[in-house]
Amino acid sequence: MKAPARAAAVWLAGFCSFLDLYAPQSILPMIRDLYGVDAVVASHMISSTTVAVAIIAPFTGAGADLIGRKRVIVTAMVALIVPTVMIALSTTLPAMVFWRFVQGLLLPPIFVVTVAYIGDEVPIAEATGVAGIYLSGSCFGGFFGRFLCGILVEPYGIRGAFLGLAALTAVAAVGVMALMPRERQFVPSAGPAHALRHILAHVFDPQLDAIFAVGFGVLFSFVATFTYVNFHLAAPPFDLSAAALGTIFLVYLVGVTTTPLAGRLVRRFGRRRLVLGVLGIWICGLLLTLTGSLWVIVAGLAVGAGCGFIVQTAATASVAVSAQRARSSAVGLYVTCYYVGGSIGAVLPGYAWNRAGWPGCVAIVIAMLVLLAAIVLRFWRERPAQARPER
Repeated sequence: MKAPARAAAVWLAGFCSFLDLYAPQSILPMIRDLYGVDAVVASHMISSTTVAVAIIAPFTGAGADLIGRKRVIVTAMVALIVPTVMIALSTTLPAMVFWRFVQGLLLPPIFVVTVAYIGDEVPIAEATGVAGIYLSGSCFGGFFGRFLCGILVEPYGIRGAFLGLAALTAVAAVGVMALMPRERQFVPSAGPAHALRHILAHVFDPQLDAIFAVGFGVLFSFVATFTYVNFHLAAPPFDLSAAALGTIFLVYLVGVTTTPLAGRLVRRFGRRRLVLGVLGIWICGLLLTLTGSLWVIVAGLAVGAGCGFIVQTAATASVAVSAQRARSSAVGLYVTCYYVGGSIGAVLPGYAWNRAGWPGCVAIVIAMLVLLAAIVLRFWRERPAQARPER
């Protein structure tokens, strides 16, 4: 029963992290109109959180290498309830942005350490499959947070939407506390100086650097797409409401079905070939969003969601099995690059939006995906399965 309980706990940890992380995206047009700001300023509800994640992630990894996995994950999930409630009680946009930043400080102890937990406790041959379960929970949480905000905000306002998120976060924390087995393979790091040496070793590992670059580009592309498509669809001729925008994020459920397949696809094609092919399909999906048909746009977003989660699954598992030691630190660096990409993806395309609308945003995202394909083609190499590396 340990393996099913572990899988359920990993799924809940992913669900909780992404439930809160991107929840405001579906209500950004409402926030823009409520506070009389432009799209770039409204997007700070997303970028403030991703900046905080990028700042804290490496330290989270080093800390978890010292004190363990489950304790860090559960403590962070319980603490996350507080800023979520405070967002609900805030009456100004700067206050909301501040508490969103605090949320971001508490998210890496959940998902960074969960990925490291997978690397420690799961056999290498099964790591991609369990990472897929984690990312399946992540993508469902990413959908459900946006959906819940969009559905609750009209009858209950912003306060009701975030109180609903806080309640679900509490339920997920209790679930992980009850279901996640304590780690058995974890070996504490020797101390902060030892952890710093490992971090520097990761930074100078070309294979890991190439994986970190893919993480940067994946979240840049995701955040750019799913932030600014809301402004596109809230404007004529679509004029979608917050509830309808929340429902659009049903496309994230494509990731629920594709991420568990990632392990099988990696075994068949190899990570490098799979990622290159999926990046090409992702570009085709983005081109579909340039049409005037809402259903074709939704189809293009679904293609992008499915492709993005496959690439993310492959990259996350690559970090977990490629780091030769101090996996939490390696995952922390990956997450930093990932969320730096997300932070830039929340803001930079806004200037393209102001000048060229949705086509400008799509052009920026396609350019990023082409760059990722070049990095993978040039620098990614398959590493043969080997004994579990030193931690």
